[in-house]
Amino acid sequence: MTALPKIPTSIPFVKSAKDSCPFIIATSKQCDKLPKADLKDLNAHGFTGKPGDVGIIRDKKGTVEKIYACIAHDVDAYALSHIPSELAKHLDDKTIGALKLTPELKGFNDDVMERMALSWALSQYVFDTYKKRTAPTCPKLVVSDAKTHEKARTLYESASLLRDMVNIPANDMTPEAVEKTVAQTIKGFGAKMTVTKGKKLEKDFPLVHMVGKAADIPPRFIEVTWGKKSHPKVTLVGKGVTFDSGGLNIKPGGSMALMKKDMAGSAHALAIAYIVMALKLPVSLQLLIPTVENAISGNAFRPSDIVKSRKGLTVENTNTDAEGRLILADALAFACERKPELVMDFATLTGSARAALGQSIPAFFATDDKEAKSLQDYSFEVGDPVWQMPLYAPYKALIESPNADIHNSVGRPGDLIYSALFLQSFVDDETPWMHFDMFAWEQSGKPGRPAGGSETGLFTIAGYLLNRYGK
Repeated sequence: MTALPKIPTSIPFVKSAKDSCPFIIATSKQCDKLPKADLKDLNAHGFTGKPGDVGIIRDKKGTVEKIYACIAHDVDAYALSHIPSELAKHLDDKTIGALKLTPELKGFNDDVMERMALSWALSQYVFDTYKKRTAPTCPKLVVSDAKTHEKARTLYESASLLRDMVNIPANDMTPEAVEKTVAQTIKGFGAKMTVTKGKKLEKDFPLVHMVGKAADIPPRFIEVTWGKKSHPKVTLVGKGVTFDSGGLNIKPGGSMALMKKDMAGSAHALAIAYIVMALKLPVSLQLLIPTVENAISGNAFRPSDIVKSRKGLTVENTNTDAEGRLILADALAFACERKPELVMDFATLTGSARAALGQSIPAFFATDDKEAKSLQDYSFEVGDPVWQMPLYAPYKALIESPNADIHNSVGRPGDLIYSALFLQSFVDDETPWMHFDMFAWEQSGKPGRPAGGSETGLFTIAGYLLNRYGK
């Protein structure tokens, strides 16, 4: 194994610096309210007040006195990610050691400051496990508020962990590597980790065993628990299919190209768990990751195979390429056994979710519409959108099997809803549940989001949990 994903050991912002240059941020709606003398100088050098503009104020000797940046009115987690490369174009003075984040105009609360600091850090992420790469030269950003600094740092660390997990190919990011990554990530938090595999896996989590048994590296079920038992019980579940060939319903080559990312649900769940533990959220946390490779060999599971799930429902497999919902089913049944206040699962599950909402917006389903609306509204407030889809009960008839209690694949159109209804069959009626169907990949690359593994919904879900339980 070449390397495991890592939590960054350094970040490009600091709490204080002896010498720092004011770095003044304004939205496009605020730029005409900047000091007139500065604005005149900025305009003379091409600063027009549109998002993305960067301007530098120098004294008569040419020394940099201030730096201005104009950003979009809606500040998201990538708002400043373009600035380091822009500064490199304008600055011939390399002596600036730090920039003091200075939102002199009104309207930047702590949450916005946190997102700006995070966006500065995300501009520095590079995946260099197999190829040497360098990020743009980036002065340190001074973020003096301790809580803002801590939250932004933790979110950056979690996003880097997530991206590394998704970017590492399946020859290294195996089910065993997922287990080791979880163990490494939770170290130092006082969490407990239990791993189930072999005969015990077959007995306790039969659907997980069925999907992963054909691979050379055996499947496993990972459970992490953390926090006081008296605190609200929150369970995070992540789909950990380290590579999805499609099984005997083998995918065509083009559809298999990105299947190293089919464990991105587990990466999201682990990243959120890291945030919860690092920021000491007062919850009783349970993290569940069923992790398998969907491979082909003589003992691979087949279309028409029927297995009794952990919940007791018999499941007919009608498509070996609908394996993610199978392993999640056992995990959700297990999650409900401790009667949690909230269960959230994360998965790269269906192409129809992408057809409906594109690459950047995860579809999600929820049994509590009030909490779903709260989450969706918050997601648009922070610029990390998620969109609720319906758990349309009449469609449940489509997943009924003539040979078993239920079957796993109806097909298109509507698979994102059918798969959610399949998963809901394994969730107790009294357990509040949210299911996220995400893409977790950036195709072309943008500032702060290089091509490759990408967080989709991570910052929204983390913020939602912090707001719900942190108070």
